[in-house]
Amino acid sequence: MTFTGFLTYALALGIAAAIPGPGVIALVARALGSGFRPTLPMLFGLALGDVVYLAAAVLGLAYVASTFGTVFMAIKYLGAAYLVWMAISFWRAGVTTEKVAARSAGDALSGFLAGFMVTMGNPKVIVFYLALLPTFVDLSSVTPGDFAVLIVLTFAILVAVLTPYIGLAGRARHMLQSPKALKTLNRIAATFLAGAAAAIATRAT
Repeated sequence: MTFTGFLTYALALGIAAAIPGPGVIALVARALGSGFRPTLPMLFGLALGDVVYLAAAVLGLAYVASTFGTVFMAIKYLGAAYLVWMAISFWRAGVTTEKVAARSAGDALSGFLAGFMVTMGNPKVIVFYLALLPTFVDLSSVTPGDFAVLIVLTFAILVAVLTPYIGLAGRARHMLQSPKALKTLNRIAATFLAGAAAAIATRAT
């Protein structure tokens, strides 16, 4: 691949990632309820999901989405169900600062898996990698070295584009320190998560 090819891909991915969708909504909701650092595993899970779709497209496995549609449907609903569970957890969180932090943070692995499942069930991501990617990248000419660069570019761009979202959401959380404000914030986060789950479950793949 040429430098122009990598640049075109990077710009297209950056624009696609910046457009709010289920993934962005889930990240913002998690950051509102848990803060910046506890949300990073979810961000990394989202990015890994993108890398999986990138690999599928580059390796010529685009037909998987249509051949194994049931698998993708199951992943989509699992991701939506996990977001619903998170929304319920946020909504029922305690009213003190300590309880809110303890209930909403969760563990790194669950956040990572949640991010991964959200990406795997997000139609926007599926369309970008399995349908639109060939319009930006000549998949027939991608070498192993090009593939490695694409993986690094994908991960780096997603982290760079999405980190400001969770940074701003995490800062908003710290600006509201009263128990009443935190409880309200948790319920706002729960609403966003439920909205993300609904977006994933109702969109066609």
